[in-house]
Amino acid sequence: MERLLPTDPSQLGTYRLLGRLGAGGMGVVYLARGADGALAAVKVIQPEFAEEQEFRARFRREVASASQVQSPWVVPVLGADPEAASPWLATAFVPGPALAEAVGSYGPLPPRAVRVLGKVLARALAAVHTAGLVHRDMKPGNVLLAMDGPRLIDFGIARSTAAEATELTTAGVVVGTPGFLSPEQARAHAVGPPSDVFSLACVLAYAATGRPPFGTGAVDALLYRTVHDEPDLTGVTDEALAGLLRNCLTKDPAGRPTAAEVDAALVEDAPEGAIDWLPDPVVALVAERSQALLALPGIEPTLVPGGPGAPAARPGRRRFLALAGGAAALLAAGGGTVVWATSRDDGNDDAGQDGGPTRVIGVHADLSGPQKATGVAQERAARLAVEQFNAAADRPFTLVLDVVDDKGEAARAESAARRLTGREEVLAVLGPTGFTSVAACMAIYESARLPVLTVSELSLAASQQALVAPPEWYFRTVPIAPYTAYGTMLAIGAAGGRAPGLLIDRAGGITGYEMTHLARGAAGGLSMDLHTRVVPHFADPASVLDDMLGDGIDSLYYTGTPERGAAVARALAERDFAGERFLDLGSANDTFLRAAGPAADGWQALIPFTDPGDPRVKTFATAYRARYGSAPALTAAEAYDATRLLADRLTSLAADGGREELADALAASRYQGFTALLAFDDTHVVEATQIPHYRVDGGRFRPVGPVQLPT
Repeated sequence: MERLLPTDPSQLGTYRLLGRLGAGGMGVVYLARGADGALAAVKVIQPEFAEEQEFRARFRREVASASQVQSPWVVPVLGADPEAASPWLATAFVPGPALAEAVGSYGPLPPRAVRVLGKVLARALAAVHTAGLVHRDMKPGNVLLAMDGPRLIDFGIARSTAAEATELTTAGVVVGTPGFLSPEQARAHAVGPPSDVFSLACVLAYAATGRPPFGTGAVDALLYRTVHDEPDLTGVTDEALAGLLRNCLTKDPAGRPTAAEVDAALVEDAPEGAIDWLPDPVVALVAERSQALLALPGIEPTLVPGGPGAPAARPGRRRFLALAGGAAALLAAGGGTVVWATSRDDGNDDAGQDGGPTRVIGVHADLSGPQKATGVAQERAARLAVEQFNAAADRPFTLVLDVVDDKGEAARAESAARRLTGREEVLAVLGPTGFTSVAACMAIYESARLPVLTVSELSLAASQQALVAPPEWYFRTVPIAPYTAYGTMLAIGAAGGRAPGLLIDRAGGITGYEMTHLARGAAGGLSMDLHTRVVPHFADPASVLDDMLGDGIDSLYYTGTPERGAAVARALAERDFAGERFLDLGSANDTFLRAAGPAADGWQALIPFTDPGDPRVKTFATAYRARYGSAPALTAAEAYDATRLLADRLTSLAADGGREELADALAASRYQGFTALLAFDDTHVVEATQIPHYRVDGGRFRPVGPVQLPT
């Protein structure tokens, strides 16, 4: 739970708010206590959405829908006011983690636990269907694990089966969560109870294997696989359970069992006030959350800065460092939070090294997970920029970094975002490092209106997956990945290619689908004869090469993974293919070089990061090497420029400039960095005129000059 912000209400109806449980694109969920002393989760829609009649009608429907369902496994409604300026809904508070967090933290559940979970959730859905409703958003995040068993939550998009084809349903709009929705939802067709059964099977497959049965990645790819592909149930070791899941996952809704039939097919005793059927680490996690209730804060009024009873100043630095000591203890226990600052241990939080003011920039990075090298390079570059700024005697303030390591994990990314957004001194954030983190936490940053500058997560799908509307506070400081696909086709055309092959390897997920749309469009615009092949994630991508070569391709663009791209490189080398060969952005890395060996030479890629040996970044590279004893990695120079941009924009603001003023200043900026001119378009994507072009020579990617993009 996070502290209430000064802008939060202190009471809604008869509920006194205690803290924030979470925030998303539509609103905020608070922990509250009712007049009877019972705890509640109060969901509040933001006023700007409540002004839209469709959103208000949807909220009224959620209240009515949730109130109709009677089941011990469905969280009950305690109160609501759908007509308030900020409509709210109070449900019983469940002090437990979501299934998504439990599986993400401790791995798949054992077979018996999956069967018990399935039986309980089937009973919950049966109650929903008996009430004449379809839940339509059955997913791991909507299943909470409490000490007395699981609970199904969130009827935000539930609908009456009788009204499914009328009223608020908009033609062509997909409703639900990709990866867990049904084929009929993916096709934007009317749905009934069988749709929930399909989603239930997706949730159980996730619980049993740790991954959705139709994979992850770009939304359009997920929808396609849901409609056309067979589910991947590898890892479901219980044959009877696997058979039941296949029946539930049949494409034809009429062929699926009912929720009651799923309940009957799962021969297990439903839990009665116990969770001993869950693995010990998950039980411990649930118990920890329940015990936290004993340490809830007292009910205190929300204070408005400068108003009656408001504190004269924020806590001093010594108190802050004491809190940081608590954070360090959390880090030792796996919390993944680190605080780093350049200022001394004296004065208050506004005091810099000379007693002057400070400005805090958050760094949200993967410092110890799968993208550690990238995250560490960016954190070091940001630290170098801050040290150089603070070394100036005439600086207007002291810059401070608040660094958070999310280990590249979704649950930790959410916690990191809540930590940074909850600290009002943080005016902007550099990061996060990768797709998983951005998709998990972007709604939190958007809700808090905290500017975020990303250097290395360059997809469009991450923010699209996280948000209902386009992001307003998310700035991409490097050309986005789809530009590299467009530029690749330009480079192939410039080299004389007229019949390129486009090999889409589904193992690549987002990189294989988001970028291929622009590649196809560019090929059409260049009057190329494009030959496209799609390879399932379980097939050998090299298996289609003979077919493509037989079609007469004169070049190849591979989108997928570095390991499987290396297999394609070796296969083409065996066939003496001499045409232009390009990798997508996600495959062009050291993993490809190691796996492909000598076959990597000659492969090319458009990588939107400046080579450390580029003369333009010589000053930065020299300082970086002197500071850290090694050459900067790719993305470090861009992170350095992004940090210096923030320092420049903060300097341009008045002393009381906050997050919103900084976002406006960023949107209007034209800052000349070492790597590029940082100016943003209306969608807050950096205005790109060129992308660096690399070719593998002697076992490493070497720059060969930029590819110019059309203006």
